[in-house]
Amino acid sequence: MDFEQEQQFVADVKKYVTDHLSLSQIGDEELEEKIEEIVFQKIGNSYCPIEQRVSIVRQVYSSIRGFGLLDSIISDDSITEVMINGPDHVFIEQHGRLSRLDKQFESQRKLEDVIQRIVGLAGREVNQANPICDTRLPDGSRVNVVLPPIALCGPTVTIRKFSKTPMTIEKLIQYGSITREIADKLQTLVKAKYNIFISGGTGSGKTTFLNALSNYIPKDERVITIEDSAELQITGVENLVSLETRNANASGAGQITIRDLIKSSLRMRPERIVVGEVRGGEALDMLQAMNTGHDGSLSTGHANSTEDMLSRLETMVLQGAAGLPLEAIRQQIASAVDIIIHLSRLRDKSRKTMEITEIAGYENGKILLNPLYVFEEDENTTFEKVSGRLRRTDNKLIHDFKLKLSGFGTEI
Repeated sequence: MDFEQEQQFVADVKKYVTDHLSLSQIGDEELEEKIEEIVFQKIGNSYCPIEQRVSIVRQVYSSIRGFGLLDSIISDDSITEVMINGPDHVFIEQHGRLSRLDKQFESQRKLEDVIQRIVGLAGREVNQANPICDTRLPDGSRVNVVLPPIALCGPTVTIRKFSKTPMTIEKLIQYGSITREIADKLQTLVKAKYNIFISGGTGSGKTTFLNALSNYIPKDERVITIEDSAELQITGVENLVSLETRNANASGAGQITIRDLIKSSLRMRPERIVVGEVRGGEALDMLQAMNTGHDGSLSTGHANSTEDMLSRLETMVLQGAAGLPLEAIRQQIASAVDIIIHLSRLRDKSRKTMEITEIAGYENGKILLNPLYVFEEDENTTFEKVSGRLRRTDNKLIHDFKLKLSGFGTEI
């Protein structure tokens, strides 16, 4: 059975199942068994490899109860991102490279049904009145949905796949993003409650790095995580509270923003606050939290360099409090954030840690930066393949009072 015959067979079996079975009264397991029986009956004595039979059963079942075409994509661990631009254009990122999939959804209606199923599972809603939605799959994968008429090419879905195995510092060392020596220094900084900000462009690995870094948090602390869609995988911390934002409903009520969650978290006796990503006015609330005794906070933000991250933070704070003088904002940033780790996705699609910089203070209207580690390319680098390492600068960590306060005698 070739691909087209298989797809026609799947459509025929699905029609037979929906016409002859009372789907609302059948459980998932029973439905799968019934589909299996029908498929084997219809194939009869015709030759069909067992793998193809199993694939047909899975496709029919997922088109009724699962996510259809998405089920097979999500189950493939080598795929890290899925981009659906309408029912006919499905793109995937695999091993760091983008390619178009030779499969498509049966119709726009079918794609819309899958979207409603995904959004409904997380208790959210998306419709013409509210056409943009951030949500997640049951496994934690991040999902963004944009519906027509906003999306001109049809319903648009972008899925950032969720790794089944939490990212660890050991893996980052293995991938060459950092070295063992730097990992030990970062562990010391996290344990000594330095406020750390991770910056980088889209797909540079900010959330992955935050996940790895957050596992250095001492296991006996109370940690509050705040995210648009929950995807952090902090393991081993028992006293962990995960908070997630909520979109407004169709009538425009019930919205819970990151700002609301940060304000609420301050009344929950946190020892650390981990904010998945700051994008707007919530930056002010986060900086104030860092400045009012909630040391050891971690967060991420989009930027092209360490300096760019600082100017973006200024802009974000102004979104939350337009009347604040720039000098006051810069002083707030300089006293709140201790370390910025900048990541980048390089020309060969590899993700590297480019810079680890200390915020040294505020002087003459400028935030002072003290680079501790800087990525340098070596003689083996080519246009196709980047080769290099993080090099320790001659600068010492200026603000070492938190290290001394925590009992660490080491130098950084």
